[in-house]
Amino acid sequence: MVEEGNVVIDKGASSWSDLWTKEDYLAIWLGLIIITVSILAYTTFGPKAEYAQKIATANEIQVAEAAKAPFKTIVWHTAQDDKTKLKGTDTAFGKFMTYWTQRPGGWKTNPLDGFVRTEGQAQAINAKGQAAFEEAKAKTEAAFAAAISAEEAAAAAAFQDAGLNTVAADKIAQWRDADKAMGAAKKKVGNKAYNIIPSLVGLCIFMALVFGVGMAMMGQSLKEFAFGFPGVFVVAVLAYTLGAQAISKQYGFGAEAWGVALGMLIANTVGTPKKVLPACQVEFFIKTGLVLLGAEVLFNKIVAIGIPGIFVAWAVTPTVLIVTYIFGQTILKMPSKTLNIVISADMSVCGTSAAIATAAACRAKKEELTLSIGISLVFTAIMMIAMPAFIKAVGIPEVLGGAWMGGTIDATGAVAAAGAFLGQKAMYVAATIKMIQNVMIGVTAFFVALYWVTKVEVETAGAAGHKVGVGEIWHRFPKFVLGFIGASILFSIIDVNLGKDLGNAIMNHGIVNGGTKALRDWFFALSFAAIGLSTNFRELAKYFKGGKPVILYVCGQSFNLVLTLAMAYLMFYVIFPEITAQI
Repeated sequence: MVEEGNVVIDKGASSWSDLWTKEDYLAIWLGLIIITVSILAYTTFGPKAEYAQKIATANEIQVAEAAKAPFKTIVWHTAQDDKTKLKGTDTAFGKFMTYWTQRPGGWKTNPLDGFVRTEGQAQAINAKGQAAFEEAKAKTEAAFAAAISAEEAAAAAAFQDAGLNTVAADKIAQWRDADKAMGAAKKKVGNKAYNIIPSLVGLCIFMALVFGVGMAMMGQSLKEFAFGFPGVFVVAVLAYTLGAQAISKQYGFGAEAWGVALGMLIANTVGTPKKVLPACQVEFFIKTGLVLLGAEVLFNKIVAIGIPGIFVAWAVTPTVLIVTYIFGQTILKMPSKTLNIVISADMSVCGTSAAIATAAACRAKKEELTLSIGISLVFTAIMMIAMPAFIKAVGIPEVLGGAWMGGTIDATGAVAAAGAFLGQKAMYVAATIKMIQNVMIGVTAFFVALYWVTKVEVETAGAAGHKVGVGEIWHRFPKFVLGFIGASILFSIIDVNLGKDLGNAIMNHGIVNGGTKALRDWFFALSFAAIGLSTNFRELAKYFKGGKPVILYVCGQSFNLVLTLAMAYLMFYVIFPEITAQI
C-alpha cells in the first residue's frame, strides 16, 4: 500500500492471512467467540429446556383462564409473573458473568461507595426504605384480598354479570398497580454488601490477555500492550465511576463522555505515559464492541414498530447525511472531505458507531475521528436533557416525541434515557427507531467506501495521473461491519425461533444482558478512554479553523431535527395513525 498526496492506493490484493492478522477480522473473530460462548451457555448447556417447559405450563394455565373468564384473572396474572421471573442471568453462568463484568455502582458524595459497601452500610440504606416497603406491602395485600373477593363474586355468577366482571377487572388492575409499586419499594430494601475490586482486577487481566493476543496476531507486542492496558482500564473505571454519580447520572453525562474528558485531561496536562500509548487501541476495542452490538439490533423489533419507524430512520438519515456533506463542501468550504463526511455520518446516523465505520471507509485521520466524536458527545449530552424538557413544555404527544428523539439523538443509551423522561411508550418508540437507524451503519460504510473510491479519490489521483480501481472498494470497506450485520441476522433468527417469552428469558436476560452486552459496554468504555488518552489538543487545533466543524454539526443537526419531526408526524399521525394507536 502506498500513499500519494492525500490518496492511499492499495497496490496489493488481500490474502487468506488477513483473516487472522488484520484488525477488522480479529474484531469479528473475538466477537464471534463471545457470541458463541454466550449462546451455548444459555441454550445447549443452559436453562433453555427447563424454561421452555415452565413457560409451556404457564401458557396452558393462561389459555384455560382466558377461556373461563372475559378478563385476565388472578391466576392468569400469576402465571404471567412466573414467566417474567425466568431470567438467564439467575443461572450459575449468568451470575458468573454478572460478577466478573460489573461496573462501579451509584454514589452521591463518596466515590468509594461505588466500589465497596459494608454490611452495616447496606443495612443502613435498607432501613431508610423499610417503612415505605412495609406500607407498599400492606397496600398490595389489601388490594389482593379485594381482587380475590371481586373475582369470586364474578365467578359465582359464572362470569355472566357484566357489572361484576367490570368490578373484578378493576380490582385486579388495582392489585397489579399496587404490586408494581411494592416491587419498586422492595428494590430499596434489597441492598447487599459488595466489593467489586477483585472482579475489576480479574476483568482487567482477562481483557489485557484477550486483546493482547489479538495485538500479537497483528504483529504488535503483546507485552507492551499488556503493560500499558491497566492505564486505559483505570481511566475507563474512573469514567464509569463519575458516570454513576447521582447528579451526573441524572443529567445523562455517562461513561462515554467522562472517558473522553478524563483521557484528554491527562493527555494534555501531565501527558499520557508512553508505556500506556500502545494500549490505546481505539478501533480494536470499538470494532469488537460494534460486532457485539449487532446482537441488539433485531429485525423483528424493526418490523414491530412498522413502516412509520422505518421511514423516520431510513428516509431521513441518508437525506440528512448527503445534504450535510454537500453543505460542508459547497457552503462552508471545509478543506477536509473526510472530516466533513465523518461528522455528517456521526450526526445523522447513530453517533460514534457510525463515525468509526465511516472513518474506516474513507480513511479519515485519527484526529478527525476524535474531533467528530468529541462534538457528538457534547451535543448528545445537551440534547438528551433539552429535548424531553421541550417536548413536555409544548405538549408534543409521547409517541411523536419518542420518534423525534430516536431519530436525532446520537447515542443509543442517551436515546433510551431521554425517552424514559417522557414515559415507557416514548422510551420504546425512541429506542426502537434508534435500533432501526443502527442498521444504517453498514449501509453508510459501504456507500461511503464506494463514493470515496470511485469519485473522491479518482479525482484526486487522476490529477496526478493515477487511477484507483473499483476493487479497492472491498479493501476499503470496514470488514467488522460484516460481523455486525451477521450478528444482527443470527440473533434475529434466534429471537424469532425462541418466541416472546422464552426469548425474553433466554436472550434478553441471558445471552445479551448476561453475555454480549455486558462485555460490549466495557469495550466501548475502553475505546472512549483510549480516544481521550491519545488526543492532543494542538493536533486538533488546525481542524477547528473558523469553527467550521461545529458549524457543520449545528446546521446539520438543526436540519435533522426539523426533517425528523416532520417525517415522524407525517408517518405516525397522518399516514399510519392506526399503527400509532396500537403502540
